[in-house]
Amino acid sequence: MDRNELRALLQRVAEGATGVDQAVARIAAAPVDDLGFAKVDLHRSQRQGATEVIYGEGKTAEQIAAIASSLLRAGQGPVLATRVDPPKADEVRLAFSLREGEGGFGSPDGFGGVPVRYDDTSRILLLGELPVPKPESFLVVACAGTSDLPVAEEAAITAEALGSRVERLYDVGVAGIHRLLSCGDMLASARCVVAVAGMEGALASVIGGLVSCPVVAVPTSVGYGASFNGLAALLSMLNSCASGVSVVNIDNGFGAGYLAHMIDCPCASPASDDGVSERTAL
Repeated sequence: MDRNELRALLQRVAEGATGVDQAVARIAAAPVDDLGFAKVDLHRSQRQGATEVIYGEGKTAEQIAAIASSLLRAGQGPVLATRVDPPKADEVRLAFSLREGEGGFGSPDGFGGVPVRYDDTSRILLLGELPVPKPESFLVVACAGTSDLPVAEEAAITAEALGSRVERLYDVGVAGIHRLLSCGDMLASARCVVAVAGMEGALASVIGGLVSCPVVAVPTSVGYGASFNGLAALLSMLNSCASGVSVVNIDNGFGAGYLAHMIDCPCASPASDDGVSERTAL
């Protein structure tokens, strides 16, 4: 169960609607579901404010579906699986469209299927309903060119699945910098900007010099020979002279989207009643 569910459970105990023994049994549920091929972390949302994410590359469709089913049955969700190719996505979708006993996994309560969405561009598979974002803040995902879209969409959909509102600025690279400058008002209002770029990776430095919020730079493997599959963009971003720019690994849209969400919604992580993190504060 996540933090909100735990709070609701304790409230029911306080009101006498749930017995103490029932509550203890629910809270004492194993933090890990050992599936043999994977040890599923069922308490991650309590520790970090977000459900464990499945890295789909290298896993079979059956393994992805089994891990997702374990998370959903434990009240975790929505479940995000990254780097899933279309055939695997179709198999997982079919598994969750069937009732238990018909070869499928069904919903957490065993009735019917759960919503399954797949995005071909980002190769992200999402199981469950997207959270409703808070309207008062948003983050921007900006990418230099259309070839960077797979990584940019991985960042954007990751942040949306975690609960952030995302505005997209695509094909705004420095070769036509007027396209970026025309979006100055949106950039100035963002809580965080994810800058996705291959080639020479200059977009992150340009945005970093325009905004007062943190910039998460994502180098992509897009470019000709001297780009060295993203290494040139990575080194350029690491050497940015703009303040407030941090850099994730090459093509790591997921890592950028996750970090941007934490900046956009700092209270999404486990916190005390006054909204202050239970971790040691300085």
